[in-house]
Amino acid sequence: MQPNRMKQKIEAGEPVFGVSLMFPSPEVVEMIGELGFDWVMLDGEHGSISPSSVGALVMAAEIRGITPIVRPAENNAALIGRYLDRGAMGVQMPHVKTKQEAEAAVSACRYHPEGARGLAGGRMADFGFGTPIPEYAREANDNTLVCIQIEDVAAVDNLDEILTVDGVDVFFIGPTDLAQSMGHPGNNSHPEVQRVIAETFDRIHAAGKASGTPGAAEEAAKHVGAGILYHYTHIPTFMSTYAAHFMKTVGRS
Repeated sequence: MQPNRMKQKIEAGEPVFGVSLMFPSPEVVEMIGELGFDWVMLDGEHGSISPSSVGALVMAAEIRGITPIVRPAENNAALIGRYLDRGAMGVQMPHVKTKQEAEAAVSACRYHPEGARGLAGGRMADFGFGTPIPEYAREANDNTLVCIQIEDVAAVDNLDEILTVDGVDVFFIGPTDLAQSMGHPGNNSHPEVQRVIAETFDRIHAAGKASGTPGAAEEAAKHVGAGILYHYTHIPTFMSTYAAHFMKTVGRS
């Protein structure tokens, strides 16, 4: 199994930058790698990426030297296992609200004794031809990244307990769903939402844990200054930013 360079950087306190992809295009994954990003988030929650389409995306990421992370649609061990067996090097689990849900996500991603992930000689184990299975299991546990999303009022309320869960590498704040959960859908900049986000980051960092959140370039730069390590932006952000620049340059705006 290849080393998870993204996870290594986070453990060393270095920020990592990725791009979220919602549709299955290996060519776009390769472009992301060529543009200098560390990782790609393959979105199976809001996009059309599925276990049956993720394999080619993972291979594209491997070719270009970036880390593929999947966001599954739900905290379901069987679904998570299908993504990981096809080569994803971690998960970004949405809507984790309790300590028990965080523990379930870790268990689904790690082999015994750290979890209960089903063990088979699939692609990441060289189809059983190369690395001995016990060695593969240890390598997989070391290299699989677990990120959980704090994006509900209930998660904020239960944060102290959630932060005690062993095996979570990143605690990610999802501002859009958190704003909605607080009664301000579409208004991430509402003062109350911003206060809760800031306080939640403070609590994560005070516990000595790595944090993450999405953002365009200017936001990401500000987040790096605040000690946040796990960052991604979106393909539509790329398109809209350059489209605005293009139209302005040719006199169409």
